[in-house]
Amino acid sequence: MKKSSISSTILGGVLVAVLQIGSAQAQATRTWVSGVGDDANPCSRTAPCKTFAGAISKTAGGGSINVLDPGGFGGVTITKSITISADHVEGGVLVSGTNAIVVAAGGADQVVLEGLDIEGLGTGINGVSFSSGALVVINRCKIHKFATNGVLANSITAGARVVINNSTILSNGTQGLANSGGVTVNNGNVVNVNDTLIQNNLNYGVQANVGGTAAFLRAIVTPTGITGAGSLVSIGPSSFFATGTPNQPVINFQ
Repeated sequence: MKKSSISSTILGGVLVAVLQIGSAQAQATRTWVSGVGDDANPCSRTAPCKTFAGAISKTAGGGSINVLDPGGFGGVTITKSITISADHVEGGVLVSGTNAIVVAAGGADQVVLEGLDIEGLGTGINGVSFSSGALVVINRCKIHKFATNGVLANSITAGARVVINNSTILSNGTQGLANSGGVTVNNGNVVNVNDTLIQNNLNYGVQANVGGTAAFLRAIVTPTGITGAGSLVSIGPSSFFATGTPNQPVINFQ
């Protein structure tokens, strides 16, 4: 009986180890999503998944989810370093009543979002909500029609940063709702905005609250302003404390 018990214990341990190895091996460095995919698939190029949420569990940390053909791929919560990329193809994220993309990653994790059309239908909460992680890079994205913020930089990670390049952030915020608009910077986060149009957002274009910093290089903010008592906003090599009036053009660099 003792031998049988010992054998069963050893066999059980081996089985758990095999299952863990199999699970790890199931994650690919590069996965794919398609408008006609299925989340039951392995997310390979020939058998793509249907949603970003379905693909992320099958993508290894530091890997990439790629959009194979046009489609709407739903909201997703990101908990590790990853790239989600739509290269010259429609990569839609359409949500209502919730956040579209939540980055709740590890302290050293870096996330890249490229070429996505992120829409909140007027009721979505935040387009990109950054709650933990080291870095989020937003390239060539359109973020629009969210009731709270297009981008909320609120990472609890010390030194966290968001870089927004060549993107469009418009029609976000709710009239009279404090801390709603285009981009909000909290918690000592730093946001760099480059070659980006921030337009027609209610309450403000960019708000850097106490401890948050927003740095602009060739940013176009119109017709909204930059607000926030005690906010430090940097423009190129210079800086000033933001005193802009909401809905008033403060920056118009082209």
